[in-house]
Amino acid sequence: MGSIISSRLKEDGKVIFEVLIDADEALQLRGNMSNVHIFSDAVIDIEANLAQRGKNEATKYFLVPKQVRRDMKISGKVRCQKFEARGKTFFIYVIEQY
Repeated sequence: MGSIISSRLKEDGKVIFEVLIDADEALQLRGNMSNVHIFSDAVIDIEANLAQRGKNEATKYFLVPKQVRRDMKISGKVRCQKFEARGKTFFIYVIEQY
């Protein structure tokens, strides 16, 4: 996990961040410099559940909490990325909006 070590405001209202991250996390970007999103696990405040089904509970389902599934329509592709950092596993799902 990284840290923002400096920030400054541009005239057009955008913010420039200088970010410090571990080398293994930088490698997970696979060289991509655009469409990069910054988030903090410190602001995650909605509890979610994981359902397990099948033989030896081999099938896992991430359940979308009621608070965030309102007006959610899935008509396009759903993509997923998993990465691990300092003892935490993050699953990022990207759902194309209709």
